[in-house]
Amino acid sequence: MTTPLPVSNRDARRLVLALQGLAEPRHRRLDRQGLYDLIWRLGYVQLDSIATVERAHHLILFSRYRTYRPRDLERLLSRDRLVFEHWTHDACVIPSCWYRYWLPRFARRRTTLMANNWFRERIGEDAEGVIARVRDHVAENGLTRSRELSAAEEDTRSGPWWGWGPAKSALEYLWHTGEIAVARRDNFQKIYDIAERVIPAEHQGPAADEHEEREWACSAALDRLGFATQGELARYFDAFSPDVARLWIAENRHRLMAVEIEGAPGRKPRMAWAWADVEERLADAPTPLPGLRLLAPFDPIVRDRKRAEHLFGFDYRFEAFVPAPKRQYGYYVLPILEGDRLTGRADLKTDRQASTLALQGLWWEAGVKSGAGRRAALAAELARLARFVGVERVLDRCGGLEA
Repeated sequence: MTTPLPVSNRDARRLVLALQGLAEPRHRRLDRQGLYDLIWRLGYVQLDSIATVERAHHLILFSRYRTYRPRDLERLLSRDRLVFEHWTHDACVIPSCWYRYWLPRFARRRTTLMANNWFRERIGEDAEGVIARVRDHVAENGLTRSRELSAAEEDTRSGPWWGWGPAKSALEYLWHTGEIAVARRDNFQKIYDIAERVIPAEHQGPAADEHEEREWACSAALDRLGFATQGELARYFDAFSPDVARLWIAENRHRLMAVEIEGAPGRKPRMAWAWADVEERLADAPTPLPGLRLLAPFDPIVRDRKRAEHLFGFDYRFEAFVPAPKRQYGYYVLPILEGDRLTGRADLKTDRQASTLALQGLWWEAGVKSGAGRRAALAAELARLARFVGVERVLDRCGGLEA
């Protein structure tokens, strides 16, 4: 086996941040085409309903462009149809040109959902009948919300996952299996229609075969990761197991180069794979501009917690679902990125009634000094974020911005 190419930790971080759109000026104008290009560049943007600060998808995009406007994302989905909403590791917006690669997933989900005890319990004994009735309703009536169907149900059971009843379960089944699609959202509530009426005709097929799906998913993941283990390749789009990624690596060794990625201080080097021209890609990657950005909890840089810990030495856990007494930091904590380093984390909360963005907790990483310049940079970024989320002022509840 050829000796792996050593890649320094600094060069690895520089390449990753450049590929993920975090090494460029944020003040440039971002129109809808530019927003689509950014989503394509990232591969997907994770959606999340928690609006403690602002919904995560908006934070992900704002952290890259200060000129991002949430209405443009809605227009890409509901008017331009350049993106569609579906599942990778979670609900995401995804370029519509990749829709055919989701068709095999839909077929797999038909089998797995029907075998899932949790799903079968919520949809009830007459699963096929409920699904057929909901399918017919959407086909005949068009735009449909789950609450419109749930309100008419005699079954008023409540329980985990917001009291899913048969109608909501059927809608989710039809969405997960590709028969219906999210046409738009209203106050983050999904509004569905038949998929053929939502997805542009040119992207509806043909379905990718097994080889095409594997080639697309691994290639697209490696393009966005820069280098990856087989597990990281598999997790990026969550399309298959690491064993399938291992098969793709074996099939494509002639296009790839083994690399040894230096970890953050105290971490061992990690073996990975990159495109054969990785040395040119590393040389071309720009040095991230100085400045401070607040990242969403589901930003692609930190979503893969093990990778973020290895590259940046940043041990991050999203604690919103951790009981309050057991939290180490806070409910909604945003990582702080400065240049090519993750230097701290801030616990934030938006109070729209009081028109404030509250800094409730602030923690700098070991060895990071809380100097006047750093505090001023954070205060400026918090002020920008406050304007973005539509409140008037920043409230420093923890004294983190004080000298």
